[in-house]
Amino acid sequence: MTPTFDIPVLTIAGSDSSGGAGVQADLKTFLANGVYGMSAVTALTAQNTTGVTAIEEATPEFLAAELDAAFEDIPPCAVKVGMVASAALIHVIAEKLKEYHAAHIVVDPVMVATSGAALLAGDAMEALASELLPLAEIITPNIPELTRLTGVGIVDLPAMERAARQAAATYHTAVLAKGGHFTDAAVVDLLAYPEEQGGRLESFAAPRSANPNTHGTGCTLSSAIAANLAKGMDLVTAVGQAKAYLTGAINANLDLGKGRGPLHHGWNLSGDFFA
Repeated sequence: MTPTFDIPVLTIAGSDSSGGAGVQADLKTFLANGVYGMSAVTALTAQNTTGVTAIEEATPEFLAAELDAAFEDIPPCAVKVGMVASAALIHVIAEKLKEYHAAHIVVDPVMVATSGAALLAGDAMEALASELLPLAEIITPNIPELTRLTGVGIVDLPAMERAARQAAATYHTAVLAKGGHFTDAAVVDLLAYPEEQGGRLESFAAPRSANPNTHGTGCTLSSAIAANLAKGMDLVTAVGQAKAYLTGAINANLDLGKGRGPLHHGWNLSGDFFA
């Protein structure tokens, strides 16, 4: 892999003090995928591998200033949006992405932490759906998130396909439905395009790892997709290579913390990476 650190990518997400998810995972992923990472923090979380104990949101005014600072000096070639916390912050993000004509927007609709802690305020769902998701090139919901976005009960792969197609039609964006919550031997993700983009469906499969340490997988996958889009890959290639990177990060079997630990984001780096 040839690093391309002159290609900037911005993450708009919450901070994870344990370093396994959120902005910290995003920046590690950007580095490992050879792009220059920037960040706008939507919220601070007191968090580790066992759970989230406190959340402190950025003010809308401060988040707006963060976004202005990034776009006015080093305009990103792609944007990953993760934890957005509240309707007020979603409104700021949507307005700034439109103001600066942001390209390659990847939205990971983070609603609940792996530990079960709510990361999206109850009144923010409508703002997420109406203001932010339609701006995305691709959204990357897991099964619980996809169910909340569509109302479709997802118990098997055909149901996940129906929900992915429905979400693509509703939000007019590509939808990567992630199948990690199933217990099958292989993890299958489905990429559904809206009808105006051809309406096709792509499937991505990888063997399920026995490693229970999967904290930050959603953040990592969406950030890798954003990095790949910024480098000029088409969407199918960007998703496929991002999934391969995520699979390697899980299979590296990093084991830190007392709970569900983080991934090894640097598994693909070697001594000649920066040569």
